[in-house]
Amino acid sequence: MRDDTTITTVDGLREIYRPPSRPAVAKQIDHLDANCRAFIAHSPFVTVATADAAGRCDVSPRGGLPGFVRVLDDHRLGIPDLSGNNRLDTMANLVDSPGIGLLFMIPGLGETLRVNGRAAITTDPDTLALCPIAEIVPRVVTVVMVEEAYIHCAKALRRASLWHPDGWPDLSDLPRVACMLRDHYGLPDLDVDDVERRLADSYERTTWLAGGETPPIAGD
Repeated sequence: MRDDTTITTVDGLREIYRPPSRPAVAKQIDHLDANCRAFIAHSPFVTVATADAAGRCDVSPRGGLPGFVRVLDDHRLGIPDLSGNNRLDTMANLVDSPGIGLLFMIPGLGETLRVNGRAAITTDPDTLALCPIAEIVPRVVTVVMVEEAYIHCAKALRRASLWHPDGWPDLSDLPRVACMLRDHYGLPDLDVDDVERRLADSYERTTWLAGGETPPIAGD
């Protein structure tokens, strides 16, 4: 990429893009009103964006039953942690740098809810008790102090046909996920079917465990 084509200032961006419309700016609020609460209560999926102290970024998906992210009050929400890969990318980033961005999605709805703020990780028993997923009481909750919240338009999801199967891509030429994992492991002699079985077993045993909980041994 040529240096003379790299945009390095906001003014340079504004030479290409018109200013945002008044509604696009005015829709942003600094708390969780009844509308935000209703959206979050119906959402089973949120993406979580964080960065470490050096600015290296990460986006991680979080899912559960609709409303698994709990609104604690007008300015705080709690994200209970379920079993993952234990890399702890998101939480490690938040320990270094508390900035966080959330994108809530509801299946079938094109509009999304964006929430930005600062986060802290807690094991406070009272907070854990406020953030169960069904019968699962988490061992850790990420508490987000909300600074911005607003509805995001449906253009991106419409362009992607995300909720419309007729627009979904043909996957017949896509490598199996187990094959991708084998190659990324750097172990070309692994049996792909075995990788697939192990993956399915992991899903079966750990999907509905609290983060940090030891999974049952396969076959028990």
